[in-house]
Amino acid sequence: MNTLIRLALLGLALLAGIAQAADPLVVTSGTARATPIAVVPFGWQGGSVMTDDMAEIVGNDLRNSGVFEPVPRQNMISQPSNPGEIIYRDWNALGAQYVLVGNIVPAGGRLQVQYALMNVATEQQVLAGTVSGSGDQVRDMAHYIADQAFEKLTGIKGAFSTRLLYVTAERMGGGTRYTLQRSDYDGARAVTLLQSREPILSPRFAPDGRRIAYVSFEQKRPRIFIQHVDTGRREQITNFEGLNGAPAFSPDGSRLAFVLSKDGNPEIYVMNLASRQLQRVTNHFGIDTEPFWGADGQTLYFTSDRAGKPQIYRQSIGGGAERVTFVGNYNANPKLSADEKTLVMIHRQDGYTNFKVAAQDLQRGSLRVLSETSLDESPTVAPNGTMLIYATRHQGRGVLMLVSINGRVRLPLPTAQGEVREPSWSPYLN
Repeated sequence: MNTLIRLALLGLALLAGIAQAADPLVVTSGTARATPIAVVPFGWQGGSVMTDDMAEIVGNDLRNSGVFEPVPRQNMISQPSNPGEIIYRDWNALGAQYVLVGNIVPAGGRLQVQYALMNVATEQQVLAGTVSGSGDQVRDMAHYIADQAFEKLTGIKGAFSTRLLYVTAERMGGGTRYTLQRSDYDGARAVTLLQSREPILSPRFAPDGRRIAYVSFEQKRPRIFIQHVDTGRREQITNFEGLNGAPAFSPDGSRLAFVLSKDGNPEIYVMNLASRQLQRVTNHFGIDTEPFWGADGQTLYFTSDRAGKPQIYRQSIGGGAERVTFVGNYNANPKLSADEKTLVMIHRQDGYTNFKVAAQDLQRGSLRVLSETSLDESPTVAPNGTMLIYATRHQGRGVLMLVSINGRVRLPLPTAQGEVREPSWSPYLN
């Protein structure tokens, strides 16, 4: 193993050690004004008590986007379940610009939900619909309603029905148990996809949401696997000497970009998954890592220290590299927003431990810091670009933090026990 690779691994180890000593996070929200919306508790026509509060889930979704501010339930003067019961002057007095009401009716072993979104100023209906599902699909239906309301009011497709991958690490007896989890985007309903006594790193969804790629050390060395989510079937993709890491599916899912050091230095390669043909993309004495695809399927963003310190570069396959980031002395782990106008990264302006999540406007070049902690890592962006999730420290443990891209909302996600890291947001799912 050459000196550069040793330095790269040492740097990762040092960052991991520093993260253990990070200060607790103070949870705050932005001061900018979001659109007030009242999500009224849905009417319920069943006899038993529902385990999930559908309106609360919808309200939390809309709040998490940073675009809307739900009216606190304790401030609601009334709780209508259909548009005909709404007294608009009451909601206007509360400052609500919109009111969302709903009614849940059991029907043949399923739940049918009718919902409506009303404009308080005009007293006109903005959106109405019906969705049905089983009793264990309450969260799915709530996310769907939030998606519909969000898209109607903003013109941006909602991303609340998406999923999240992350890795947990728990001390178990004489070792550590690593678990690959999949959950709702907000951390709820986590299910285990893989457990191992060896580290699991860099999980990534395929564009179809049915496959995931990740790095496993189960053979005592890093190797890349692809796993089918529904069946659990796995296949090993790489078995090269040295580093095998940072997998990323191409936009059409036919290729996988990753990092190999088989030729002595960490470089970025692309593999055709059907033919297993391998193509080298970068060729530089610096360390090139963390590839992320552009929407055209021909451009890769990646981290490189070829200028002396880690910065983000852009390169078309078969072309030359172009440096993208210039603000700060450390920029790494690039992620693009859906419209490719915003580059999200881990950014350091000064010091040795002041790593934050930041967003750079690729057209203007301006950069905005989104997190308030000093040691953040692994940002992942919602498919509509309105929210991101990253790993950090909170109350003495590794957690996942959700932040709206406009900086108005910042909150820790409820996740499984243990140290939580390596989040990855899914694409839109059917």
